[in-house]
Amino acid sequence: MSRYLFVLNDAPYGNERTYNALRWAGALQKRPGNSVRVFLQGDGVSSAVRGQDTPTGFYNVERMLRLLASHGAVAT
Repeated sequence: MSRYLFVLNDAPYGNERTYNALRWAGALQKRPGNSVRVFLQGDGVSSAVRGQDTPTGFYNVERMLRLLASHGAVAT
């Protein structure tokens, strides 16, 4: 079994680091035998705010986190 930990400490919008980390975590989680955890700290905690007003042309990190959290992969 492979285990992965993603520590997100950037704001959800303004750069693509949070988005890319969540994409990577989601892809790894879909593979059998992988255990994925996402830990939010600092500005990364704002990624989990419910009802975000997503800027035009951006992804919605709240939805991405909700999908990961439904599998028990997110901690704040």
